[in-house]
Amino acid sequence: MKKDSSSSPMVTVHEVARVAGVSAATVSRFLNGTAKVSEEKRQAIESVIERLNYKPNVLAQNLKTGSSRTIGVLTQSLVSGYFADAMAGIDEALQGTGYAPLIVSGHWHADEEAERIELLIARRVDGLVILSGKLKDAQILKLSQRVPIVAFGRDLSSPRAYGFCLDNYWGACEAVSYLIEQGHRNIAFITGPSDHQDALARLAGYRDTLAKHGIKEQQQLIVGGDFQESSGLLAVERLLESGQRFSAIFCANDLTAYGARLALYRRGIRVPEDISVIGFDDLHSSMYTTPPLTTVRQPLFDVGKCLGRAIVKMIGHEMLDIEVPQLNLVVRESVKRVD
Repeated sequence: MKKDSSSSPMVTVHEVARVAGVSAATVSRFLNGTAKVSEEKRQAIESVIERLNYKPNVLAQNLKTGSSRTIGVLTQSLVSGYFADAMAGIDEALQGTGYAPLIVSGHWHADEEAERIELLIARRVDGLVILSGKLKDAQILKLSQRVPIVAFGRDLSSPRAYGFCLDNYWGACEAVSYLIEQGHRNIAFITGPSDHQDALARLAGYRDTLAKHGIKEQQQLIVGGDFQESSGLLAVERLLESGQRFSAIFCANDLTAYGARLALYRRGIRVPEDISVIGFDDLHSSMYTTPPLTTVRQPLFDVGKCLGRAIVKMIGHEMLDIEVPQLNLVVRESVKRVD
């Protein structure tokens, strides 16, 4: 049916009801989905809505139902490929559910994270998804008393808070084991932040794998980083200036590996002919570096989908039958076998 070109955005529920020949309560029940409406009335209401180009007052509906139909998403960076993949997965999981994401960033500061979460709660979000961050588990559990929360990088299990981690320790063990299988014994490691759970798990995996293969840990080959490209560059500069011998570098994440690769390039050191490099995350750009980066893949898009599905189920008081994605090693061209 052709829409009325003279339709006005001020059309009300009462006007729709009058033209459709039903009560305003029937139109409201139809719009809110709170009760069944007969097929005849449904068709009549839909026809009038299309003809009058009626747009429901979403704010008014939210006030009546107590639901904003939004999911707050706390990320740590709006520009990072790491978080972008997870947010894309959340967005896909919410499609068709009637919920839309409302995204804010905490920038790795606990106070800012708490402030942004308060802002989201004030906007009456129906649930929260937290992507990593500095908040303590106890803080998240307390916040979950006010709104359901699903978190990544946390091991949480309560009626209104659920969180899961990927096995970063296992991923680090796989990366170092692969380097050892390729003949490397002097393996440098550029760490992540010293207060970051994933970074600590990767450091433990590095150390334990060396010990498992009877390789003595060299403290001088462990250099601090912060998951940023600049820290990878500076760490390699420190390694080279120290005079320590190493044939491979395990970087705590891919961004660190990018910086490490740049530092090696500036010194005329070839990858992998002179030094092998391996990362962690498998960002999209890692397959396009020179050479393409061998790395541990975190399936972040799938992680995002799991988080999105979990928060919708939690809001609906459904059982959380979530299958957590697994890490895997992606072998490309940045590691060379040595004799």
